[in-house]
Amino acid sequence: MAHRTLIASHRGGSYLWPENSLMAFRETAKLAVDQVEFDVQLSADDECVVIHDPMLDRTTDARGPVRGRTLAELRRIRLRGAHGECIPTLAEVVRIYRGSPILLRVEIKADADRIHYPGIGPKVLDVLEAEGMLGQAAITSFQAPMVAAIRDTKRFGGTLIWLCAPQVWHDIGMDMAFATARGCGASGIGIHHALLDPAVLAAARAAGLSPGAWGLKEASDIRRVLDLGVDIFTSDDPVAALEMRG
Repeated sequence: MAHRTLIASHRGGSYLWPENSLMAFRETAKLAVDQVEFDVQLSADDECVVIHDPMLDRTTDARGPVRGRTLAELRRIRLRGAHGECIPTLAEVVRIYRGSPILLRVEIKADADRIHYPGIGPKVLDVLEAEGMLGQAAITSFQAPMVAAIRDTKRFGGTLIWLCAPQVWHDIGMDMAFATARGCGASGIGIHHALLDPAVLAAARAAGLSPGAWGLKEASDIRRVLDLGVDIFTSDDPVAALEMRG
């Protein structure tokens, strides 16, 4: 079997280590994964922080939007099950992988209303550049305008990926999804694993896009995408995925 790039999702914390915690990122750095995926939101004072949800409710001991708290206030909020850890900054996560072969897969998120945080794209690039990791990162987003905005900065020469939500896929269709990915400057498209089949993979490649799978949680899902032959896949359970990939 050809090598299939494995991305460890930070949401793997729900399987192995506390989600969003520096502990989870340090443990992931010990694995033979190719990339590590995580999400960036903005605090009230425009600091880049790493947390999946735009709301604090699910993974912390607080409630309300991440954007509603300054970094100092977020530092006083504890992650659930993380032994007193708080939400990490992007810089703190990035430093864990400095000197590592693992590529950073940075997903730029929108707020709870699915609106871009003002200036978040350049701010993410600023942190990556300051930490000397701009060349060791790929950037993804579910919002095509954000992918295009990163492209248009002319500052980022790495891989850009548009993640296509299942509802968007159903609404606009496969051909338009591929056209959207190409139009925003993405070289790859992330597709929910349940939508993938050999015809979709072949069509993506014919469109000049690298097809990837996301949303994998069960062993049966991992086995299926490995058998399909996707270029790259994201798993919430990287240990099991490593074993199955061999």
